[in-house]
Amino acid sequence: MTQHTDLLPATVREFLAAHFVRDADTASSFLTEDVVLVDQGETVRGREEARVFLRDAGSEFEYTTEQVGAHRVDDTRWVVIVRLEGTFPGGVAELDYRFTVRDGLVAELVIANHAS
Repeated sequence: MTQHTDLLPATVREFLAAHFVRDADTASSFLTEDVVLVDQGETVRGREEARVFLRDAGSEFEYTTEQVGAHRVDDTRWVVIVRLEGTFPGGVAELDYRFTVRDGLVAELVIANHAS
């Protein structure tokens, strides 16, 4: 399992950079038009719905975001482990961001509790 961020596709790195500073417009530019985004069981479809979801998700809380790991699953899929600390219930969470890339863009993103 590789933990090196530089091995992530540029699309994933750039999406995360924008997402971590809560720039939903830029983050959504790295998504396919027909993207499927699943976050803790809630599913949105399409770039515009995903942009709105990314803009609003967690907006009621203050938190910091840190990438703590990453690995390649195969030629089109990567998993990035993200640690959040903030004012949300529990105060700390580690999440898996499971990316599927198609034609240089993120076609699917599943965000779920980190599988230890």
